[in-house]
Amino acid sequence: MEVNRSTEWGPARTLLVLALVLLGAPLYTLYHQFCDYDPTTSLPHPSESTILFYAKYLSEDIGYRTVGTRQHAQADAWWYDKVQEIGQLCRRVVEKEPGRKLECNVWRQQGSGSHRFDIMSTRLYKTYVDISNIILRISDGTEHSKSDAVLINAHLDSTLPSPGAADDALAVGVMLECARTLIETPGWEPTHAIIFLFNNAEESLQDGSHLYATQHETAPTVRAVLNLEAAGTTGPELLFQATSEQMIEAYSYVPRPYGTIFANEIFSSGILLSDTDFRQFEQYLNVTGLDMAVVGNSYMYHMRGDLVENIEPGVAQHMADNTLALLRYLSSSDSTIPSLAKGFDARPRTVFLISLHWFFVYSFATAKVMYVMLFIASLALWRIARVQKVGAGFGAVLAATAGAILTANLVAFLMKYVLKRPLSWFKAEYHPVVLYAPAVISGMLIAQIPFSGPGKPSMERPIFMALLLFQSFLAAFGQVLNIGSSAAPFLGAVGFFAAMCVDTALALRTRSSSFNGDKFSANHVHNSGGNGQPGQVRTSGQELSLWSYVIAMLIPLTAGVQMLATTLVVFVPLTGRIGRDAPAEFIIASIVSILGAFCVSFIPALAHRFGPRFLRQMLWMSILSLGLTMAFFCAQDSFDRMHQRRLFVVHKENMMTRDQHLHIAAADGAPGFDTLVHAMAEKFGVEGIPPTRVIMDAYNGDWDILYPFSTFLSPYKIDLPFDPTYMSLVPVEQQFTVTAINDSVDEIAGTRRLTLKIDHPGIIWTVIAFDAYVLQWTLDNDPPDKFARHHIREASFYGTDTWHVSMLIKYPTLAPSEGMTNASTQGLKVNFIGIQENQMWPAKKSEADGSPVMKLFQELDVWLDEMTGGSVDAALLGCVGGETVI
Repeated sequence: MEVNRSTEWGPARTLLVLALVLLGAPLYTLYHQFCDYDPTTSLPHPSESTILFYAKYLSEDIGYRTVGTRQHAQADAWWYDKVQEIGQLCRRVVEKEPGRKLECNVWRQQGSGSHRFDIMSTRLYKTYVDISNIILRISDGTEHSKSDAVLINAHLDSTLPSPGAADDALAVGVMLECARTLIETPGWEPTHAIIFLFNNAEESLQDGSHLYATQHETAPTVRAVLNLEAAGTTGPELLFQATSEQMIEAYSYVPRPYGTIFANEIFSSGILLSDTDFRQFEQYLNVTGLDMAVVGNSYMYHMRGDLVENIEPGVAQHMADNTLALLRYLSSSDSTIPSLAKGFDARPRTVFLISLHWFFVYSFATAKVMYVMLFIASLALWRIARVQKVGAGFGAVLAATAGAILTANLVAFLMKYVLKRPLSWFKAEYHPVVLYAPAVISGMLIAQIPFSGPGKPSMERPIFMALLLFQSFLAAFGQVLNIGSSAAPFLGAVGFFAAMCVDTALALRTRSSSFNGDKFSANHVHNSGGNGQPGQVRTSGQELSLWSYVIAMLIPLTAGVQMLATTLVVFVPLTGRIGRDAPAEFIIASIVSILGAFCVSFIPALAHRFGPRFLRQMLWMSILSLGLTMAFFCAQDSFDRMHQRRLFVVHKENMMTRDQHLHIAAADGAPGFDTLVHAMAEKFGVEGIPPTRVIMDAYNGDWDILYPFSTFLSPYKIDLPFDPTYMSLVPVEQQFTVTAINDSVDEIAGTRRLTLKIDHPGIIWTVIAFDAYVLQWTLDNDPPDKFARHHIREASFYGTDTWHVSMLIKYPTLAPSEGMTNASTQGLKVNFIGIQENQMWPAKKSEADGSPVMKLFQELDVWLDEMTGGSVDAALLGCVGGETVI
């Protein structure tokens, strides 16, 4: 007589066996995703130590390379020498190998221009003066080789609060080492030219790439772009933008790919507030390409901690070897570069994904066939397996999914609004999994209670079959809509399909044996809930083989964990800095619940395996785990020295009134900021006057140096004590001024034509803002067709102190009573502000000039470190500004 399979293994033994897969598969996946990389080759190859030397020299020996500073100019000169050395190496190699076709050309481009830069639903205008780029082209010396080129780009400059070792000195070093390696490879000749663009103004909103794309002589020959970036310091570089099938094919040649259609579609959706030089090349050169970035440990992104000591060993080598492989292929005779000159599909129809060490690429057309066929095969399997109550199984699956999402978001609500512990998960990328995984499982189990009870048939097999049909349908339907991320439910469905095939074969064998006289297995069996309590009614064929779980769990626990890990590595540090009022808790909770539910999609079926009592036991255990994890995270500080809160401090001197204030803002909603600001006011502000909470909008000119990113911030203003001995040391003729030249009024036409002249000696990153109805100007050909608030941001090379913008506006300016709060009937009211080049902390720490502002910054920086235990990274900026009517 055959023993019913449901009685062979009890809950303890079953969970013990499944735990090996539940723990082993994710750990194996994470090991392969983040392990170090140590390549070997018999040919010349890029040196990680050399790359890190370049990164260290740029970020620490030279230092903070903010556009407009002396250090920025130093980096430009030093790197130009390095690129020229590569050009000399090229000539020596050619001399040693007579007949080798190899030519290297070096340029230092310098120019001025302007462009519109829309971001965060805001229209912003950029202008730049005398910005520089350094360019190296390697070709075989023929016009044919030079006519179709691949461009590779990285930026030399760093942003305001960061030395920029990873972002982007690392990539700059990778590019130079790749150039050296190619030149020193015996016999290597590029069929298609490679253009190395070391652009020197990305952090000022992509001025350097705009300058190259619109003004350099080689720009029209570019057919594809490789853009190298960094938003972190650890792990492999992630391919997060691929904009044509040809470039995805090229990426398949790299030795260690790390990119998926999921990351590509997330970035393209605009969910992440991030942008790179890739935008300028797409817009002005109309080319395709790949956008890659180091993203692990993004806590160092745009922070003081972006130093070589925090770059994980192997990261530079990984990026260099992948980049070198791309350059070898794209410059070879096998390259698809020439075909791109005829155009390309700007919406690639290619699915690509990485699973462990395997990189899969297939077309959308192939995907549609595979996914639809799997759905049809799943329907056929359902009929063959004769699974009953699949409709109820669908209800249980949908309820489990909804329960996971709702419960995780309920926990997020409790943590933020009831327990007052938002961002408690911020200190580690895996912390959200620890916090929200019990909530996901609890929600899935709670949703199963209506489907389980004494006397009810077991729902284990119907739910398992429903999971297969649900995921295969999602994959087919999503792919018909050209959603490449439909690969995720397809992968899940493949596992469930294989598992159901195995189980169906076993069930058919069992059914066959029952027809041969085994009457016991044809009868109904009651699975007790334990302690003699009645359980669910189980029939032969309704219970699942344990092998079915093992097979079904493998793909979700590998592909799903990989997607979850990659997503959290990017989202956790960045989401924790998207503003006080942003729904950071709910974004993270939703990510964990949706991807987590996919990873453990088998749980609803498993919950019904041993009856309602087992289901309730699992539920109480998960709720207890949830309570313990919430208690643990309530006791955690959100920040520490390696995972810091970002703070912006602006010391602003009003040039009109000579008033001085400290403006302080945080980019997160974690507790403690208000307390810190009040303590700061007591220490450094006017005695007895508390800090003032100010409104952040387009008219808050105190923060225009960061506009429009300033809309994320939650600012306070602190009144500083007046120093009667203080006098501005800047002569009148060298002060920051905004004036009008070539000014004329046409009263008949109701217009005014003028050129604004902005003089800013010793001041960088200047911004002007004004209200006007602009009819024409030199910035672009499409000013808003209405009275509007305009912001114009500037970046100039060190020593360049003047810029202009000419315009034709309606005259007179709109009166305030008609809706523009900052307008003036007397003329054009202009707000202006800029950063004093020698008053930035810590960027100018080593050359502090002893001014009152720098002394204040030094004292404030020490005080912040003591008050917060090093958990705050403050960018302290000395600014001057004012308001004038022209």
